[in-house]
Amino acid sequence: MFFLDPMYFVFALPALILAFYAQWRVKSAYNKWLRVRNTRGLTGMQAAKMLLNYNNLGHISIEGTPGALTDHYDPRTQTMRLSPDVANSNSVAAVAVVAHEIGHAVQDAEAYVPMKVRSAIVPGVQIGSWLGPILFFIGFLMAGYFRSAIGYQIAWLGVLFFSGALVFAFATLPVEFNASARARAMLTDAGLIYQDEMNGVRSVLDAAALTYVAAAAQALSTLLYYVFLLGGFRRRN
Repeated sequence: MFFLDPMYFVFALPALILAFYAQWRVKSAYNKWLRVRNTRGLTGMQAAKMLLNYNNLGHISIEGTPGALTDHYDPRTQTMRLSPDVANSNSVAAVAVVAHEIGHAVQDAEAYVPMKVRSAIVPGVQIGSWLGPILFFIGFLMAGYFRSAIGYQIAWLGVLFFSGALVFAFATLPVEFNASARARAMLTDAGLIYQDEMNGVRSVLDAAALTYVAAAAQALSTLLYYVFLLGGFRRRN
């Protein structure tokens, strides 16, 4: 019933458009610069090893991971996982992605506070992101159709649980922005990227950052819609 409510689109559509645009920008920038060879001819795997040593992080292991744009750093096992396109490519895009993930490894090594905060709230967010909407819909239906006061309270409890997803989305922003800033600096300082290639690095990293902004916008729009529905219900009653 909620997706048939015109007001749902008022809240959700701008964030949805931003999400589609962000995904298009990521794929466009990544595919463009994946075809551009970096001057030093380094593959993503070679760049990863060099940058890890440059940052005194030679103890971190590097593994492959299936898929495209699935590259990530796992702080639990201190492992860098690279997709085939990144690990085997000597492109500007590959070294940009690698440097960003090593930026996360440096954050982990330095106990970067925003990263620690984000990691700390992950368990609660994992529960709240799926339990929150369930509680909200159950509570809203109970309050709307059965005039149950406790249903209204359950719906607000769902909003509270789901708000964790919004907190996580906004906590992610400084972590990702900082990792990209570290990536640009280390690529230049370590001499892996020359100045005329930095436009490609920025293009790839800025596009990726926009996806996190879009995720935060989607979480915010959903939460505002829930609050709008409950506010309208309260006025009617």
